[in-house]
Amino acid sequence: MTSESTPIGWRAALGSYARPQVMAMLFLGFSAGLPFLLVFSTLSAWLAQAGIEARTIGMLSWVGLTYSIKFFWAPVIDRLRLPLLTRVLGRRRGWMLVAQCGLAAGLVGLSLHDPSTQLGSMVGFALLVAFSSATQDIVIDAWRIEAAPQSEQGAMSAAYQLGYRIALIVAGAGCLFLAAEYGWHQAYRVMGALVAIGVLTTLLIREPVTDRSRIPQLEQRAEAWLLRNAHLPLPLRHVGAWFVGAVIGPFVDFFERNGLRIAVLILCFVGLFRLTDITMGVMANPFYLSVGYTLKEVAAIAKGFGVVMTIVGAFLGGLAVARYGATRTLVIGGVLVILSNLTFATLAYLGAPSITGLAVVISADNLSGGLAGSAFIAYLSGLTNTAYTATQYALFSSLFTLPGKIVAGFSGYVVEAVGYPWFFVYTSALGVPALLLVIHLIRIMPPPPQPAASA
Repeated sequence: MTSESTPIGWRAALGSYARPQVMAMLFLGFSAGLPFLLVFSTLSAWLAQAGIEARTIGMLSWVGLTYSIKFFWAPVIDRLRLPLLTRVLGRRRGWMLVAQCGLAAGLVGLSLHDPSTQLGSMVGFALLVAFSSATQDIVIDAWRIEAAPQSEQGAMSAAYQLGYRIALIVAGAGCLFLAAEYGWHQAYRVMGALVAIGVLTTLLIREPVTDRSRIPQLEQRAEAWLLRNAHLPLPLRHVGAWFVGAVIGPFVDFFERNGLRIAVLILCFVGLFRLTDITMGVMANPFYLSVGYTLKEVAAIAKGFGVVMTIVGAFLGGLAVARYGATRTLVIGGVLVILSNLTFATLAYLGAPSITGLAVVISADNLSGGLAGSAFIAYLSGLTNTAYTATQYALFSSLFTLPGKIVAGFSGYVVEAVGYPWFFVYTSALGVPALLLVIHLIRIMPPPPQPAASA
């Protein structure tokens, strides 16, 4: 699969949202987003109410590291056939069902424990939820890329973002409401029951058909080389051949398909594209409060209205990807993200809290972020080879957050040194290198194939 597709008309772009696989992506996005907050902020609220020390709660957030290291076991998911399940459901759906069963078991297990007396066991179940969630992410991403052509990846990513955002609301505000009314144990049981949405979707969707012909060739070459080293035990030679095909193969394939120079430029772009929003996001809530907005105002506009604008942006991004292609939509999204950060700088410069001003900057930020997000997901999807979908996409998705998290750690120092107005100018400037890189990639990469003329 290439990183770009042939642009289509607006009517066809809009029609892509009615495709069965796009509709299924909405529910799979919900399944992916549901567990995320249940092992982070929502679980932290439960532990805090139970009287657990803040430093202990902070340490428990380390269970989230599973999301950042999921590329370690992605090759296993790409290659390992599950007994019976792979034959009945297929490679992707079988692993999806296993991950969802792990999610349900972990959430129900959490609901059966009291954090004040059984914290150790709860940590174990939280790890099960996080690991199962990260595994499900790997498989859903692979299914999304393999189940639809590149021209529909914008719509697929938009549907995924919509489902994911709805799930965050359910697992955040919804779970807190249930806990307030019926208690934490019942709230987590309901969350565990909602995993059934993902399970039912898994059973109804079709297993994608992919071309995996390249994998045996890599293994055969590796095994031929290992067989020449007769001093190695035969089982070790087969393990080595599998390792080359499953782990080394995805890296070799990416560089072979793109060439060293373009591959390095692509990886640099992937690592830099999210710098602006990740760095800005760390200081967003402290900024709102420093200006004088109340928690209710922040919750209503930033967390409520902002989610709606993100969904609108994701929808528009999906249309733009289908109409103009992923890379050109990335240019549009990159420019909008830079400009939206400058609106924050203006709000910071004015200093006085204004509900209208906050609504404007939140609209600009979330609309541009949703649009750029759909384009970015579609772009990453196009970079993968369907022979190594899970492994390559897991690597890309880990890479695009890592630099942002590192740079974001210094955000507070920048604010203390120059103040919020110049901080947002700084975050805007962080988006310029990625924008220049994607423009350069458009110029040097071959154009997408054009459809053959009809007779």
